[in-house]
Amino acid sequence: MEPLDEYTDISYIPSEPHNNFQSFNIYRPRNISDEQPPPPLVCFIHGGAWRSEDKLDHIGLAHRLASFTGYAVAVPNYRLSPRETTEDNAICHPDHAKDVLRFLEFVITWGGPYGTSAYNSNRLCLMGHSCGAHILSSIFLEATQGDDPLRPSAELLESTKAIIMSEGIYDIDLLLSSFPTYRAWFIEAAFGRQSTYEEASVTKMNPRVEYPHLQWLIVHSKGDTLVDEAQSEAMYQHLLRSVPHITRNFGELIEEHNDILKGVEFVKLVGQYIIDNVPP
Repeated sequence: MEPLDEYTDISYIPSEPHNNFQSFNIYRPRNISDEQPPPPLVCFIHGGAWRSEDKLDHIGLAHRLASFTGYAVAVPNYRLSPRETTEDNAICHPDHAKDVLRFLEFVITWGGPYGTSAYNSNRLCLMGHSCGAHILSSIFLEATQGDDPLRPSAELLESTKAIIMSEGIYDIDLLLSSFPTYRAWFIEAAFGRQSTYEEASVTKMNPRVEYPHLQWLIVHSKGDTLVDEAQSEAMYQHLLRSVPHITRNFGELIEEHNDILKGVEFVKLVGQYIIDNVPP
């Protein structure tokens, strides 16, 4: 594995420099000389049912992705829904996605660590795992009714070249039909107590059609027992009807929901897709 430069605990809300929940780490191969153009940036949005996981849980994945692609890799934190929710501590959708949107808007304007250019801010590939896939979809798809609090800037939409989603949660009512215990476990904490979650289901949202250049990849492992393939199939069929560039891979991986992130097969699959679709 190639040696990397690491920059850690960078706040994407500069007014709150010591807030770990709104900070990110970035990893960059050292063999990129200053004479070369800066590499694209891969941003990995972690899962954890909107209530767990941390950027430090994915250091190994970030290292493997940076080594395979030769690109910079950033992993942000975002605020999580508490396990015991009260009126004073509630973090509910779309709060998690608002944080991720602020992170993404930050990295396309940030000058880089110590004023250096660590990556090409005009060439982003975004990755979301599990609820991270829902978070990215909530930003890059447009709500069909009500407000649109997650609208990205035109600059972010133009800079984002590809979105990769793995083991994603997309249709929450469909998820609860397969896993009814998830309602009490994490859905109500993340979305509130509702009879239906149709408005929060990204399979009901439309693409932002003014930016049709986006490449989409949906990945699902045959070995995933925590989120069923019906989620990814529903999202694939939804996007297939409305975006020009959509690909799926539901048969190559066999590991469990989180285990796919620990091995090399996932990195090979998505890494080659990144190189092919977001060239330097």
